[in-house]
Amino acid sequence: MTRSELISRLAAHSHFAQLTATDAELSVKAILDALSEALARGDRIEVRGFGSFALNYRPPRQGRNPKTGETVLVPAKKVPHFTPGKELRERVESSK
Repeated sequence: MTRSELISRLAAHSHFAQLTATDAELSVKAILDALSEALARGDRIEVRGFGSFALNYRPPRQGRNPKTGETVLVPAKKVPHFTPGKELRERVESSK
């Protein structure tokens, strides 16, 4: 699902009949911005029943340029990581 599909579904949902497409777009943007800022600060985000977002540290390593075969140093970095919650895992498993 893309961001625009999420906004459309939220605006069309019967529980949010008073929510216009513009309001839905602002809501989605505000939530995603808050999540991004929290991760940038190094905070962990947990949404009960859905899952949690955290940062994983990847140490520096030696990589290889696939075009030239030359060895290059890949610097250390932090990458976002999502762990699904129990309820989400169960819903996905039961949909198979």
